[in-house]
Formats: sequence, structure tokens, C-alpha cells
Amino acid sequence: MSKKTVDNYILEAAHWHNELIALRRILQSTDLDETTKWGMPCYTYENKNIVGMCGFKSYFGLWFHQGVFLSDPENVLINAQSGKTKGLRQWRMTAMNDINATAVKSYIEESIDHAKAGKTIPIAAPRKLKIPLLLQTALEKDTALQGAFYNFRTAQQCDFADYISSAKQEKTKQRRLEKIIPLIQSSTPLNHKYK
Repeated sequence: MSKKTVDNYILEAAHWHNELIALRRILQSTDLDETTKWGMPCYTYENKNIVGMCGFKSYFGLWFHQGVFLSDPENVLINAQSGKTKGLRQWRMTAMNDINATAVKSYIEESIDHAKAGKTIPIAAPRKLKIPLLLQTALEKDTALQGAFYNFRTAQQCDFADYISSAKQEKTKQRRLEKIIPLIQSSTPLNHKYK
């Protein structure tokens, strides 16, 4: 299977073609190298991830991999998953006129300066999978469900397990189990709506 290119990403995007092309032109005018990672355009400096470009249904924008260090003079950066995401910051846009080439280049220059200085948020150790008894019993009773569950990445398995474990009452745990079984059967991650 061939690697997805930035051209393919833009062509296959359901929304924001012209806006992604405009962002790409700005990114290509910098000292960054263009590649794809995680199926999306990514721009690196000396093999360090600096910024990614994305297009979703309701917005398009940039993901600064170590954006937590940016001064953010335009006050545009957000933490998409507060409490989970440590370094990554998003710059969401919803219209072509949201693209400010001068500001984008300034944020990229600052990001490159931080990369040169070695500033990074260390990646946390992966979570350990602890399957709650209720989920374990359901998996043992249904081999197809068990197979589907173990086809997920460990982090996604942890999402399902933690979702049940975090409930305080047994009836809530049971409701949550009933909610996730169809997701597991259809190979849909728990947090798919955030992707």
C-alpha cells in the first residue's frame, strides 16, 4: 500500500479544499519539510514535528505539536482535549479570511525556535490495560466481541475499559457496557466523534 501524500489528503478531503491549498502554500514557503503522518499533512524541521494541517467537517486548521510553548499573540490556540493533551495546540479556522499568512509564519518561526532550543513536552508512558470484571465477562461470553475488542489499539481498549471503570454505580457500569458493545462490534473507537 502506498503512502498517502499531501496532494491525496487535499483531494480526498470532504471539505475545505481551497483553504487547505492556501494553508499548504504558506507552509511550503517556510523552512519546514512536508510529509504525511497519521494520514495527515505534517511539516517537520530537522525531523521534529512542528505543525500539522487538517480539515474536518466544521473547521480546518493547524496543529502545533509543541504549541504549549507558543506565546500565541493572536490568542487563537486551543487545547482540544484539556486534561489529556499536554503539548499539542490547535488553530481552528472556519473561513478563507481566517487565514493570516503573516501570523501563521510567525507561529511557525517561533515553533522552529523552540525546536532548535530542544523544548518538548515528554510523551507520557502508555496506559496499562485493566479490564473491569463486567467487560471481561462480556468478552469471555462472546468470542466475536472479544476478537473485535482485541483488534483495537491498546489505547482504544483502555478507553473502553476506563469508561466502564470510572462509573461509580453498578447500574451505570451496566449501561455503559451496553453502550460500548455495538461500538466494539462495529470497530468504532469510543472517542470516534473527536477524530
